[in-house]
Amino acid sequence: MPDIITAAMLVIGDEILSGRTKDKNIGHLADIMTAIGIDLKEVRIVPDEEDEIVAALNAVRARYTYVFTTGGIGPTHDDITADSVAKAFGVPCEYDAKAYAMLEESYAKRGIEFTEARKRMARMPRGADHIDNPVSIAPGFRMGNVHVMAGVPSIFQAMLDNVVPTLKTGTKMLSASVECPLGEGVIGGPLAEIQKRHPDTIIGSYPKYGDGKFWTELVVRARSAEVLEAARAEVEAMVAELAKAG
Repeated sequence: MPDIITAAMLVIGDEILSGRTKDKNIGHLADIMTAIGIDLKEVRIVPDEEDEIVAALNAVRARYTYVFTTGGIGPTHDDITADSVAKAFGVPCEYDAKAYAMLEESYAKRGIEFTEARKRMARMPRGADHIDNPVSIAPGFRMGNVHVMAGVPSIFQAMLDNVVPTLKTGTKMLSASVECPLGEGVIGGPLAEIQKRHPDTIIGSYPKYGDGKFWTELVVRARSAEVLEAARAEVEAMVAELAKAG
């Protein structure tokens, strides 16, 4: 059987749910996970509320190989991700000595006061490991299978680059596309039958519109080239037959 590694993502922040901030991290994580053979199975957007974060985190960390969180590790009062992760794991959230020293030195070099608010960025659950932040120094952290990273896209992407080499990766999903000149209403039934005959594939149907008419892009995905080709050929034959008849 192919080695299947799964992941979930928690996007944390009231600003995402209100629409004030438009998320750019989901698509980036999905692209990276697909590229390295990890199936991103679920994404949840949760508010800056400790109980909601804890409940969501405990649900997904028990179900998937990896969990990635973004947002809520800054210096302000509503940055409560570290506290919430600590609560989910049942450990104290406290100043991490290495992170504290790094931040203290960084602010001193720039002649900026190391305020209580800035010190908050050195707080982590006890026992957490650092995720390096080459952009703005303040680290993310890893606790068990949970990777906690910043919400700012440039920082998130830099942190993720440091996380990827530490991950166990699975068998990559292969894909093939079949263009269909017919609408989903015509192909829906036959396509469902093909899916039943090929349970080791995922067949997606994506309606398109252009030049005043509808058509459909069909995408077959599988982890085996042989399995993929068998299903693709059957889909292509189905499309040709229906197009000829219609």
